[in-house]
This record gives sequence, C-alpha cells and structure tokens, in this order.
Amino acid sequence: MFNWNDLESFLTLSRSLKLSVASKKLKKESTTISRRILRLEKNLDVKLFFRSNNIYQLTENGQSLLTFAERIESEIISISEFFLNKSLSLSGTVRVALPEGIGVEVISNYLEDFYKLHPDLQIELLADTRARNMLTREIDISISLSRPKRGRLIAKKLASYKLKLYGSLDYIKKNRKIVVLKDLSDHKFIGYIDDLIDFPELKYLSDLGKNIKVVFRSNSLRAQLKAVNQGLGLALLHTFIAKKQKNLKIILNDEINISREYWVVVHEDLINLKRVRVVMDFLTRIIQKEKNNFL
Repeated sequence: MFNWNDLESFLTLSRSLKLSVASKKLKKESTTISRRILRLEKNLDVKLFFRSNNIYQLTENGQSLLTFAERIESEIISISEFFLNKSLSLSGTVRVALPEGIGVEVISNYLEDFYKLHPDLQIELLADTRARNMLTREIDISISLSRPKRGRLIAKKLASYKLKLYGSLDYIKKNRKIVVLKDLSDHKFIGYIDDLIDFPELKYLSDLGKNIKVVFRSNSLRAQLKAVNQGLGLALLHTFIAKKQKNLKIILNDEINISREYWVVVHEDLINLKRVRVVMDFLTRIIQKEKNNFL
C-alpha cells in the first residue's frame, strides 16, 4: 500500500514546510519527494497537504497520518538502535531547547563530562526565549518553564528557581534610595523584549507593577546582565547567576520574591530511544546537583 520512503518524505516535508528544505534534509531531488507525496496521497485516497506559495501545510487527514507516521518512525529508530548500537557506543544527534540562563550558565559547564562518556553522541543546544514545537519533532528534548498542556508529551519537574531585583553598586550609589516598592517608579529597568519571547513566565517585570520605566530590552539574558553591571538600570535576575557578580546587590530582598520552575519535556515516541534517555539523564543529574544554587 505504501513504503517507508514515502512516509519519510511525508514526515520531513510536514516538518520543513518547503520542498527545497525537505530536499536538503533527505538529500533527494525535490521532484522525488513530490512524487512520493503524490503516490502516498493516491494510495491513501486523501489529500495530505495544502499547497500555497511553495508552503506545504498539513490537511486534517495529513495531521491524522502524522500521528501514525511518527509512531512508525520511532519504532524504526528503536530497531536501528537496538541492533546496531547494542554493544557499541551511542552515536547520533540529540537537539535540546532550553532557556538561556540554565543553558549557558549551568548545562554548558558540564559538557566535557558528558563527552568523556559519550564521545560519538552529539548534543545541539538551542538556548533562547522561543518555544520550540515538540509535536513536529523540531527538537528532541525541551527544558521548559511550565508543564505542557497538550500533545503526546511526557513532562517532569526538575527544580524551582528564584529571581531577585538587582542593581550595580554604582547605580545604587548615584540614584534615589529604594526603601519600599513604590520607590521603584523613580528608577530605570532592564528586561526582555516582550514580543520576542514565547514564555509568559519570562515577563516578570509585570510582577513589579505598572509604573516601571524600561530603558533597555534584550532577548539575551547575558546582555541584560551586562547592562545591569554597567549601571543602566535595575533588573530581575536569576539568583544562581547574579550571585556570582560581585558588583551587584539585591534590592528589596524581603519584598520581591519571584519563583519559576524548570520542566524537562520529551515526546512519548522518543522516551525509549537510548540516546534521548542518556541526554535526559545527563540534564536531570546536573539540575539535581545544582538544585540548591537555584534557591
């Protein structure tokens, strides 16, 4: 009725949205992929994609087939891992999306330990403020700021962490004294660019009130940290990062207590893949080890 090559082309195109991109990923001609999609549609007697301006969007039937195709893909990968890697070192690539703070300041510090154990396994870290689509297999593992509310996803809480309001010693010395929360209206702030972040949990400046004057915004946490150190303004920062900065001081320590959470999330079709489990275990061990620093 159909073969794996057709399903593989279908899966890749559903994730790539463009024939040209799918062609590069599969190292096949665009005409070959297009021919396979047409054959699959003919064999199943359904339309799988809407085609508009060279963009391929799944139809309702395409969405239904995607669920089955992903299960088949997962089983094929499992077969390959079981028979080809049973007595060999793990290989392949695992892509992980996570917030910049934990990615750059924590996880990256332990990569040497990981590669000593698994030299042939590649980790790709996407450290930013964007929410990645796990349902289309854009990534394999996500460290998210909240538990997902839909999809065939498995989630586990890793840890909670704290944010405090920080200012540089120079800024505190030169500007009006802060004694109570209402004094914050006289000061400058640093934060994220709201329309460039997908996680509502990162919009924590709103927790301080409506009369906050933001003078510098960046989707990079490191850029925010440098701006605070240079005395541009105040910022809510992760305590496990900011406490290492000798130039920074906590402001209104008793009044401002913001908590967030880290969750590790994986698609249920990937949870049994050895390379994915190895990376998940690695991430979990690191965060458990650093757990006290987060608080």
